[in-house]
Amino acid sequence: MPGGRSIQLARVFGIRIGADASWFIFLFLIIWLQSNQYKDQFPGDDTKAFSLAVASAFLFVLSILLHELGHAAVAIRNGIGIAGIDLWMFGGVAKMRKDADSPGVDFRIAVAGPVVTLLIAGLCFAIGSASVGAHEFWRVVTFQDPASAGTTLVADICFINALLLVFNLLPGLPLDGGRILRAIAWWRTGDRNRATRTMAAAGRVVAYGVGGLGILSIVQGYVTSGVWFLFVALILSQGARSAEVQTAVVSRIEHLRVADVMDSEPVALPAEAKLDRALDDFFLRYGWDWFPVVDANGRFLGLATREDLEKVPEGLRPGSNVSEVTSAETAKTFRIREDEPLEALLGSEGLQRLGAIMAVDADGVLRGVVTIEQVSRALQPATRLA
Repeated sequence: MPGGRSIQLARVFGIRIGADASWFIFLFLIIWLQSNQYKDQFPGDDTKAFSLAVASAFLFVLSILLHELGHAAVAIRNGIGIAGIDLWMFGGVAKMRKDADSPGVDFRIAVAGPVVTLLIAGLCFAIGSASVGAHEFWRVVTFQDPASAGTTLVADICFINALLLVFNLLPGLPLDGGRILRAIAWWRTGDRNRATRTMAAAGRVVAYGVGGLGILSIVQGYVTSGVWFLFVALILSQGARSAEVQTAVVSRIEHLRVADVMDSEPVALPAEAKLDRALDDFFLRYGWDWFPVVDANGRFLGLATREDLEKVPEGLRPGSNVSEVTSAETAKTFRIREDEPLEALLGSEGLQRLGAIMAVDADGVLRGVVTIEQVSRALQPATRLA
């Protein structure tokens, strides 16, 4: 699974869409491979081949994004916040702020993505069937007959989504099929940890199967596809292990809330403070690079950084307020409710980027600051037990 900080591409319905560095490599490879395929299908027209390859690559990425938005939409509907969606070389991941609190919610979230993928494949098949007929379009989808550029593009997206659906429904974590079966096992046994361990083990079996297919491909002379299968097998194995460890850790901290680990006496910068006084009384005094900014009622407005303050010409600082250099965007990224479970911080991009996050109450009043060191200390006993 992708790790570290992703590059933001866009926001969809308020959900941050990011891309891991590997995604750009993946996009280049897809366009290159598809271009070669379309050149064989449409010889002598390299422009058409390249255009189809670009369209195919971006429609493929759009399919993955819609799949993850399906997970995200159901999660949000069930009261689970989404930290964002990250695209990477092997697909995408919707990063939930906490795990589902019941098998029913877990099942609905897990099944939402495959349902979206099925709908995309079905829509493509309906469009193709309406244009050339169901039987003829099926032969194009299964690479038996050539077709026009438009029909070929629709057929390829139909085939890719069908393939993604089958692969995602394999019975093992971290795949959606494993998550669906985990929810069912959780419902039957009442034990989420046991269900997770079972499906993580199944995920490793799936990884071994994919790895075996990779070795077989290499032996038969298909080196490129064989190496690809082996890499996928490695990722699946790591994902299964990560799912097992994360659930074990979460089970040991589920009684903790953000308020239990935060520093409840944060140093905050008043929004009405003048920039020259803010530099002297806060940044130079404490030596920090940023401060949370609050209004007269204590509500968190965002962050002010020393860099932003120093960008203001020195002569203008006595007449300018801190609120003028406070980014409203940071108020959304670097905040969390104090009554949220500590688990919600584990996937927080704001915590990873800044090393801290502001804890607020229901009215948005700043109540504390949680640093990554405080979260790490809270996790240490669980880590040793894991």
